[in-house]
Amino acid sequence: MTVEGADDSRWLTRWLVVVSAGEAIGFLVPAVVGVVTSGTPVFVYATLAAGALEGAVLGAAQSVVLRRRLARLRVAAWVLLTAAGATVAYGAGMLASAATDFAGLPGVVKVGMVGASAGAVLFSVGTAQWLELRRHVRGAGWWVVGTAAAWTLALGAFLAIATPLWHEGQEPALSVLIGIGAGLVMAVVMAIATGAVLEAILRRDTTARLKTTPR
Repeated sequence: MTVEGADDSRWLTRWLVVVSAGEAIGFLVPAVVGVVTSGTPVFVYATLAAGALEGAVLGAAQSVVLRRRLARLRVAAWVLLTAAGATVAYGAGMLASAATDFAGLPGVVKVGMVGASAGAVLFSVGTAQWLELRRHVRGAGWWVVGTAAAWTLALGAFLAIATPLWHEGQEPALSVLIGIGAGLVMAVVMAIATGAVLEAILRRDTTARLKTTPR
């Protein structure tokens, strides 16, 4: 159930600031781990662990703000689900990258693997969080679609910035700095988009409850 308060009008600003900061800080771990462990036997495991930590930090940041609107939100569940979704997203991302290197696979198989992996990247976090959000608001399914759209925009912004600046043989420190800068932009775009989606869901839920409340 949504919670109304005197400062509800400012919660979206809090979401933008806190969630942007949480994602930017959380992304520092995979940004560094990816560069440091690239080409080593531990790359996959280290990246998955870093992704889980990023998800946990993001989930914790989101819960700080979301609890102002959903007083009964289970914070631990939200954080763990977000971490799990992020882990799946990183695993799917690595699978998509590996699929392009499988020279022996038919083209249609590669396309299918990349498409399925891309879908998992975009929908994993929102789907995981939906398991908790559906306990508190009606129409929570829109969160899955909305977060997928938000991450499409955010990852697009990240790639648009980082890809032209990353070069083979680049100093690791420079690669990390580029990743951090692009990650900050990604975090802000994601926070803006998810905040707008969440606000729409909460408003719709409040309206629906008012219509069904006996007078």
